[in-house]
Order: sequence, then C-alpha cells, then structure tokens
Amino acid sequence: MEKKDIVSYNYEELAQEVQAFGEKPYRARQIYAWLHERGADSFEEMTNLSKSLRERLSEEYEIARMRIAARQRSEIDSTEKFLFELSDGNLIESVLMRHAYGNSVCVSSQVGCRMGCRFCASTIDGLERNLTPSEILRQIYQIQKLTEERVSHVVVMGTGEPLDNYDNFVKFIHMISDSHGLHISQRNITASTCGIVPGMRRLSEEGFQITLALSLHASNQEKRRQLMPVANRYELGEVLGACDDYFKRTGRRVTFEYSLAAGVNDTEQDARELSELLKGRNCHLNLIPVNPVKERDFKKPDSKKAHEFENKLEKNGINVTIRRERGSDIDGACGQLRRRYAAGKREKQE
Repeated sequence: MEKKDIVSYNYEELAQEVQAFGEKPYRARQIYAWLHERGADSFEEMTNLSKSLRERLSEEYEIARMRIAARQRSEIDSTEKFLFELSDGNLIESVLMRHAYGNSVCVSSQVGCRMGCRFCASTIDGLERNLTPSEILRQIYQIQKLTEERVSHVVVMGTGEPLDNYDNFVKFIHMISDSHGLHISQRNITASTCGIVPGMRRLSEEGFQITLALSLHASNQEKRRQLMPVANRYELGEVLGACDDYFKRTGRRVTFEYSLAAGVNDTEQDARELSELLKGRNCHLNLIPVNPVKERDFKKPDSKKAHEFENKLEKNGINVTIRRERGSDIDGACGQLRRRYAAGKREKQE
C-alpha cells in the first residue's frame, strides 16, 4: 500500500483523517504542530502521542524524506544555499537570506523548469516534475531546523515556475500562512512568475495578500520573445494587463524583475522604452545584474553602467532599485548548485 503524504494535508484535511481513526480532535492539533511548527522528520518524534497512534500513522502515512546534500555559506553576507535530496533522488535548491527585518527563504516550486528563459540555469535540463505542497513547505522547515533560526519572509523565486504548478503552489500559500502552522503573513510572501497570464488572473481571484513579481527582463515584445519563450504565447500588453488586474483586485503593488545583461537590455533605448512601459503604474522595478552562468554567454554590466540605467529610469518617475547582490561568492544563480552537484555525481558513477 502506498503511504499518504501527511505533510501535504491542510489542518481541516488532517482533522478529518484523525476523526476517521476514532481519535479525539485535539490529536489533530498535536500532529499538525509536530509537522508544521516543529518540522518533525518521523512519527517517533511525536512523544505526546500514544505508541499505538504513532505506529498507525507510520503504517498509513509518510513524512517524505528530505536530506541535505550540500550547504554553502557566503563569507560576504551570511547568505546560505541549501541543496536538498528528495525521496525519489531528485535535487532542489533553497536559499536563506538574513536581513535586518528578519530571515527570508527563497524556495523552489518544481524540480527543474520548462519555461526556457535564456539567462536561467534552472531551465537548462527542462522540467523533471512538480513539487508537492509538503516539498515546498519542508524546504522552510528544514532550514529552520538546520539553522535554529525563525523564518519570517518567503519568496517563491527558486527553481521552477509556481504558476505552472498552480494547485500545489496555492495550497502551499494557504498552509504556510495558516494560523495552525508557521503563520507567516501573506504580506511577507512574494511569488515570481515569468508571465503565465491565465494563472496570474486566477491568482488575483484567490483572495491572497501576497506580492506578485513579474519577470519582465525586456522593454518590448520582440526582445522579450528572444529572451523568454513564454512571450511567444502571451503578448507583453496582455501580461501587463494581468498585472494591472492583480493590483486592482488585491491592492498589492506588483514588482517587476529586470535582469540586466550587458549589451542586451541595458541600452539607452531600453531605459526609454521601459519608462514608457511602466509610467503611471503603481509598481516597483528591481534591476538585477545577471549572475554569470557558464552555459550561457550573458555578462553583467559594470556598476557604473547599471547605476546610469537606474538613474535614467528614476528621472522618468519610475520607482526603481538595483537589487543588492547576495551570495555572490557561492553558486548564486538558481540551478547552479544543483547542476554542479548532479554533474559531480555522474562523474563518480562513470
């Protein structure tokens, strides 16, 4: 019999399971707290449950294994990168960023990615599979256990496109912000999309208070199509319309992510077109100098060029910042550590 993924059950679903066992309702609260507050890795840890209940849980359910395969810590800014091995052997990355306002964890939503954005290492090997709600949640739980530090902010900007894993992603948002679990404020959660318009419109109707971040990366449709295959399906005007709709329905200001690549999208014309594109929108623009990826030929602009680009946008009334580089001395770009670890593993086997 295949065991059920108990960490993917929300509180109401778990309460129904416990009731079907003939157990008292408070047992659901105890089990849920072990799974979602203490990050238990086994039922044996649940010492306030009877031995018979722990055995029954172990027979019917599993807490899917998530083993730490690698861990890197930046000597520059204390950012940490974690590589987790899942129960099926797949690898995913997560990043812990320490800020003055609290700890933020960047989680992955898929194993690999099929979006094909040209500057991203995550998508080079394509999509392996979607992550379950429990696999997204447990990246945060494991990091809290490993560091013994509380996480207060979450960004869904690691490997994968969350709106390509819509149902599991939405369930994750409900569970991470639920009062029975870590209860992270939805206003402290940001999710990034490359611009899947139907998913963006669905998300605006969920009643969430999360921040939506759009990976924009180009100032016009033609250039965006060259950089991001998703642009072959959705016109830039359509994508921006979905962003406007998200703001109208939620009142949450949209963030635009713009990876700066030297000589590609950092010209004076790009700054002018970008200003026209965003003028009048209640939004924030993050300029992100690209992380060099050895399989790609994109290079980051020098600091002077990046600040000149920022200044041109500011003069045109755009709310813009250059995102501070974090973890630049470790495998900073999404997917780099996973690919390097997998390549090393293959070499050993050969």
